[in-house]
Amino acid sequence: MSEARLSVLHVGKFYPPYPGGIETHVKTLAEELARSIEVRVLVAGERWRARSALENGVAVTRLAMPAMVHGTPIVPRMARAIRAADPDLVHLHFPNPMAALACLSSRLAAPIVIAWHSDVVRQRRAAALFAPLLSLLLRRCGAIIVAADANIDGSPVLSARRELCRIIPYGIRTGGPAAPDAARVAELRRRYGDRIVLGVGRLIYYKGFEYLVRAMTMVRGAALIAGDGPLRAALASEAARLGVADRVALLGRTGEDQLNALYRACDVFVLPSVERSEAFGIVQLEAMACGKPVVNTRLASAVPHVSIDGITGLTVAPRDPEALASALNALLDDSARRAAMGEAAYRRVREEFSVELMASRTLETYREVLSAVGAPDRIGPRVVAPSRSR
Repeated sequence: MSEARLSVLHVGKFYPPYPGGIETHVKTLAEELARSIEVRVLVAGERWRARSALENGVAVTRLAMPAMVHGTPIVPRMARAIRAADPDLVHLHFPNPMAALACLSSRLAAPIVIAWHSDVVRQRRAAALFAPLLSLLLRRCGAIIVAADANIDGSPVLSARRELCRIIPYGIRTGGPAAPDAARVAELRRRYGDRIVLGVGRLIYYKGFEYLVRAMTMVRGAALIAGDGPLRAALASEAARLGVADRVALLGRTGEDQLNALYRACDVFVLPSVERSEAFGIVQLEAMACGKPVVNTRLASAVPHVSIDGITGLTVAPRDPEALASALNALLDDSARRAAMGEAAYRRVREEFSVELMASRTLETYREVLSAVGAPDRIGPRVVAPSRSR
């Protein structure tokens, strides 16, 4: 009989089709890891009903979620579900206080790896109340996966635990989706013109889309914003107040095919985020994989590390619509520069941010953590060693 494969349980907030960068990352990573090990995912689902399904090789369980409190899903049965899963290792995606509490209260002996997607930035009072629990969790933790050194440097929690941190950048499938229908791309260009700026993300406080709306008063072109959220009405009102409503299109949630067409149709991608809650910006990778230059902001996170100022795009100060407009104009006005930066962006994604590299580094981190507790090696051939914090 062949030896059993390693069983890893990923615990997160939600899972696609629920929108969000972390959700997309969990799905991408889980599906790639499932090629080598047994992967299960445990997340919040519908309000009163739990359901499980095998999705692209990953066993996904969505538990009943009676309520949400300050953006945290309340999932009463999560601790029991973690205990019942009885994995060899738990991979917890943070921030998620409910899942952290469930991991601890499950009393599971399996080692824990934490994927630290962001500090709790805005809810400072809640973070202070949660601090003792977080301290207990970190004492149980075998390793903390972080997307870039900048995320450690900007985090008081991580900088005090640098020796636990392993640098593993997010990755995407660099082959990308099939080329979209040419007619759909042509229709977008016909409707919005030949100077298209694209932003993608939830319409929430840290995305900074209000600064993009203000910048458009100084940019000749159209800004398309794909995503939905609580600030949609406020953004629409701001665009109307500034007289740019005819050049700022709030597209709402878009399907994968439509989003792919938007990436192909745009001239410049923009990530105007204003808080380090934007820890990475996976949408930058998606745009870069389509050969588009990026305008991003100089945050104390991995954001400016993903797309590099002067090479794959331009980086400006956050909350500065004038600087944002200047960078957008510089690229919209110079097709040769756009093309060169877009080509460099495509190369960077392929060389540094592939899903295969992300998964191999994650597997090696699992191997390291399991070895430290004397667990048998059931992963298979050794893979690329993870980067460590400096």
